[in-house]
Amino acid sequence: MLSTEEWGIVRLSLLVGGTAMLVTVPIAFALAWALARGRFPGKVLLDGIVHLPLVVPPVVTGWALLLAFGPHGPIGARLADWFGVSVLFRWTGAAIAAGVMALPLVVRAMRLSIEAVDPRLEQAARTLGAGRCRVFATITLPLCAPGVLAGLVLGFARSIGEFGATITFVSNVPGETATLPLAIYSALQRPDGEAMVWRLAAISVALSLVALIISEWLARRMGRGLHVL
Repeated sequence: MLSTEEWGIVRLSLLVGGTAMLVTVPIAFALAWALARGRFPGKVLLDGIVHLPLVVPPVVTGWALLLAFGPHGPIGARLADWFGVSVLFRWTGAAIAAGVMALPLVVRAMRLSIEAVDPRLEQAARTLGAGRCRVFATITLPLCAPGVLAGLVLGFARSIGEFGATITFVSNVPGETATLPLAIYSALQRPDGEAMVWRLAAISVALSLVALIISEWLARRMGRGLHVL
């Protein structure tokens, strides 16, 4: 059984992961669409920037976020001046770090799904009088929905497992930024923390596994539904 402290860690991890995906998915879809369908100068550079968190050390990403959202950073200073808020040492900062680290995986899954949509289906609908918005809502989006869903769930699983960028950006504050991986790290430093490590590690693995199974199940159902149509 989990203790009250451990349940709090699980709830915080779900909050951080859910918030990260809520903010990241629309941005990821716009980037995936631009990379899949766009023709513009600097596309290769944009692709490289989007995928940077996959190849640079997470600590570097966390340091870059600290520079951007710190008290004197270009974003952090404006947040403080305009709204009087700061994301440092807050769960919102942990969500930002998790979202940035998950972004490349989400974009990649969505981009592949968008590229798999046959443009001839969209062109046929346009020749029958459907507008761009209707074609997108009734053809493009349903066809790429499995990839969008897969990206969302994969990103969520990545978010709740984020460690390096989070601890660099917002530190390890119990009850505020100490998500599952940070709490496991803290428990490893305690002489009596082995049992807690086992429980939290099991919860972390279970959450990720369930998320991936649900994603696969829903993707298969959607795929069967699209074949029927």
